[in-house]
Amino acid sequence: MGRSFENRKHSIAKTAAQKTKLYSKFGKMIYVAAKNGVPDPESNPTLKAIMEKAKREQVPAHVIDKAIEKAKGSGGEDYSESRYEGYGPGGCSVIVDCLTDNPNRTITDVRNCFTKTGSKLGNSGSVSHLFDHLAVFSFKGGDQDQVLEACLEADVNVEDVEEENGQLTVFAAASDYFKTKQALQETLPEVEFEVQEITFLPQTDTELTGDDAKTFEKFMDLLHDCDDVQNVYHNAKLPETEEE
Repeated sequence: MGRSFENRKHSIAKTAAQKTKLYSKFGKMIYVAAKNGVPDPESNPTLKAIMEKAKREQVPAHVIDKAIEKAKGSGGEDYSESRYEGYGPGGCSVIVDCLTDNPNRTITDVRNCFTKTGSKLGNSGSVSHLFDHLAVFSFKGGDQDQVLEACLEADVNVEDVEEENGQLTVFAAASDYFKTKQALQETLPEVEFEVQEITFLPQTDTELTGDDAKTFEKFMDLLHDCDDVQNVYHNAKLPETEEE
């Protein structure tokens, strides 16, 4: 069943504009998590997970605190989640997750990204069935059998546990994210997660070369420039010279 886990995310260059985009993205996510639950991370696992990820991405404490304080007030923005699916350059499959207070603006912005790169925006469900929606935890140390047993004892729906060069990666049902994390922390109290996220992993890859690869890079840049876009998942596999 083995699955090779690749980190396909584009690295974030340390420019002021991109930092502002990153801070805005996490500020919005923290605000929504706190507003929809409670503004206390110890009583709100979703909020705690987002805050931990924000800290790993070096989002300043004042950005996090401001979003939580904002959520404590009355009124505020009314954000909603939206997901768009379609086919990118070279026929690769793409899922775009957004968080928006203006759905009309968001769909227009996302559609423009597809149109400008000759891509095709599809209907809901058009490509998501080509991905597995999973919780992924990756860390060093631990024993593969011990980790698998701990997850099964915690009634976690485990997809797979991979081990490579001392690095363990656990794939579980997305709905079991918090259950998996707790089981791992109880089994390995000193564990430090290098990856801990809910993501879409493609079942197969679409290899892109030449102009398709270059257009795909442009496509990704356009999507990440959209203020409402939170995450982009795809099955594109680029030549190594293009990925670096």
